[in-house]
Amino acid sequence: MLVNGLMALALAMTPVQAAPAKVDCAKVKCLALTFDDGPGPYTTTLLKTLKKGKAKATFYLVGKSVEKRPEVAAQIVKAGHEVGNHTWSHPSLPAMPDEHILGELDSTQQVIEQATGVRPKTFRPPYGHSDERVLLLAQELGLAQVKWTDTTLDWSLRDKDRIRNKVLKLARPGGVILMHDPVPATVKAMPEVIKELKKRGYHLVTVSTLLGKRKLAPGEAYPS
Repeated sequence: MLVNGLMALALAMTPVQAAPAKVDCAKVKCLALTFDDGPGPYTTTLLKTLKKGKAKATFYLVGKSVEKRPEVAAQIVKAGHEVGNHTWSHPSLPAMPDEHILGELDSTQQVIEQATGVRPKTFRPPYGHSDERVLLLAQELGLAQVKWTDTTLDWSLRDKDRIRNKVLKLARPGGVILMHDPVPATVKAMPEVIKELKKRGYHLVTVSTLLGKRKLAPGEAYPS
């Protein structure tokens, strides 16, 4: 009983850690790093790098990859990052009939929610291919579209130093940078990228944090 009493007293005296202050991107310099096509074999390494650098990111997940690695998708959300829908099989959506577009998006919504407990509010069209019909169908599923302000083309560079230099060249306040976590050189470049961006005064945040009070409506496209 005495031991239990002492344990209770110790727990009562343990300070409760305060929740981290929310970043206000209207007042500070923010940048959103985004990663497409995962979860992949290097995503867990990237998550460790982001944690060490105290950085948050947004991951646009492919449904069939979530089905293959549901535990990694769950780790992404548990670590405080944002997840979005990147379709089930990464097709060019405008080339598809309505029912196939809806199937690509809805099946991915379901598998992400099953794996993470979170239902995405945004999607990113593969290759950036989209049109008004795609947006109207996405609206039916409650999804807004998020593309990017700049892309590293890391899938073609495939070199750690070149990818690092490209990200640093593209970085600007309010930017949304596109990368791919299945590209091993991208993941290898991130420790140096994060360190340098922090040195330049950037807060590395999710897309939602970057947008702040602005809430994207289903069917809306950002950047417009």
